[in-house]
Amino acid sequence: MSRAFNFCAGPATLPEAVLKQAQEEMLDWRGTGMSVMEMSHRSDEFVEIAETAEKDLRELAGVSDDYAVLFMQGGASSQFSTIPLNLLGDKTSADYVNTGIWSKKAIAEAKRYADVNVVASAEDNGFTSIPEQSSWRTNPDAAYLHYTPNETIGGLEYDFVPESGDVPLVADLSSTILSRPLDVSKFGLIYAGAQKNIGPSGLVVVFVRKDLLGKARKETPTMMNYQVIADNDSMYNTPATYSWYLAGLVFKWLKAQGGVEAMAEINSRKATKLYDFIDGNDFYANPIDPRFRSWMNVPFTLADDGLNGEFLKGADARGLLNLKGHRSVGGMRASIYNAMPEAGVDALIQYMTEFARERG
Repeated sequence: MSRAFNFCAGPATLPEAVLKQAQEEMLDWRGTGMSVMEMSHRSDEFVEIAETAEKDLRELAGVSDDYAVLFMQGGASSQFSTIPLNLLGDKTSADYVNTGIWSKKAIAEAKRYADVNVVASAEDNGFTSIPEQSSWRTNPDAAYLHYTPNETIGGLEYDFVPESGDVPLVADLSSTILSRPLDVSKFGLIYAGAQKNIGPSGLVVVFVRKDLLGKARKETPTMMNYQVIADNDSMYNTPATYSWYLAGLVFKWLKAQGGVEAMAEINSRKATKLYDFIDGNDFYANPIDPRFRSWMNVPFTLADDGLNGEFLKGADARGLLNLKGHRSVGGMRASIYNAMPEAGVDALIQYMTEFARERG
């Protein structure tokens, strides 16, 4: 049985080489006679896995010793509460930018703990373009400035890193982490759910500048306190060990591909190829301002929505899976993260060409 091309937004496709290695090590990791998922997280074997994964992640992402790297549970959505609880300190307000559904979710959760100042919103343009930063109404006394660099559902992505001055910059990098180089030093905190570019679901990675630790409110649950997690090497309780192990395999795979610099070239090529095809074919359309089109999540519509079901049925038959757009947006969406090979994009374009010729 051949592997399908899985365009799911998350949990997303994983590198085949990683899955094969995990398969080989499933019953016996390096002669221990145990699967990784059976190991004690306190064992020398798992501590080695965890430490190597953190080391490789730091190297890939360019994370200095000024930052703690945390492997937490609950996905990125758990951080919507964790961030204000840890970063507000003695302040009462935080700045947020609204560029889509995930921004809205973060804003709604933060309002439980802080006075949220929405400094700018893309809602007026239907979430098709990012407001220029010169128009943002920021608060210089805010505890932090939060933004979502890539909106996975809408396919809207920043082409710049916001300037935040002395206010810590916070980013939900779930769908773009490790897809290209990034200057981590510009951020106070970065968080990313694992199930797109890192590994399986259940894990969330956090880079937090160490000077921001130790400010958690007294009502912050222990398991959400960054200082506690950092002090205990992300093992205050039993972590998501198998997800952590698989993430480590992905990091090794990324290094073998040439790191994030090499991935940036491949990802840019994949996205450009797909957008150029969509723009050059009257049967398909993408609503996003070309300047702010996502590299990772490419939404598109057909000239006739009545053909959506037929398009998806034909795609599934060809092993092009999970192309249905999010229910809140409709249409189609192709998520082309790091692990999606260029051959997958080529196969999708070939199918789209044939479908437009037959039904256009």
